[in-house]
Amino acid sequence: MKFKTTPYHFDLLKDSDRLSGFLQAIKEYEGKNDLAYDLGCGSGVLSYFLSGYFKEIIAIEIEKSTFECAKENLSDFNSIHVVNSDVLVYDSDRKADLIVCEMMDTALIDEEEVPVLNHAKKFLKEDGKIIPRGIINSAELVDMQREYIHWDEQAKYDVLSNSIIYSEFDFLEDINPNFESEICFEVKKDGRVNGVKITTFTKLNDNLICGPTPMLNPPLLIPLEEASVKANDFINVKLKYIMGNGIESIQTELIKR
Repeated sequence: MKFKTTPYHFDLLKDSDRLSGFLQAIKEYEGKNDLAYDLGCGSGVLSYFLSGYFKEIIAIEIEKSTFECAKENLSDFNSIHVVNSDVLVYDSDRKADLIVCEMMDTALIDEEEVPVLNHAKKFLKEDGKIIPRGIINSAELVDMQREYIHWDEQAKYDVLSNSIIYSEFDFLEDINPNFESEICFEVKKDGRVNGVKITTFTKLNDNLICGPTPMLNPPLLIPLEEASVKANDFINVKLKYIMGNGIESIQTELIKR
């Protein structure tokens, strides 16, 4: 099936690892199949996948131009209802068996996945499920060339520490978007530290984890106060951000021990 898309959603469709991961999670879904919500449906490709497994799908998209693409792409499917709305103001008494919400971004900082799901879980049945199920966040100390926040696509940096899993979230639980943690790293080699690399792994279901892909949570590099370090040093870093409020909300602080 050919999809009409915006340039951004065309890049999403080209990310085969992302698409195949979500398709596999939908195929592995076990539960009732009366109603599914597709929140932030984009071009409608995940609603298209869902149509083979659910009697009815409500697909919600806030951007007008993207909504028009999805509406055209899914026009032949009587079971799919495409709605032009902000999920955060959308209301319904229709309870779903499954919610799919692919508003993914590294550590959920630059997308509204957390506020959207905190709002939308009231549309979910007590035994309902969510795809993705959650995320796992890890961090490493790095020596990076660029002195500003950026994604690691074609960026050069040197990893200097072990990788620490610093947070995990289950989307069936309510999540506080205001995140703050102090992370202790062990330095693996001598060098200069001036940044933190965050990597997010997506738990599509209890058994399926998708690593970063070009359009799904590319690792994020965040500036940090510069310091010289030696192998076996322990370095503490305070990391703070608001999920859904953008990368401008990120704050870091180097704590020397």
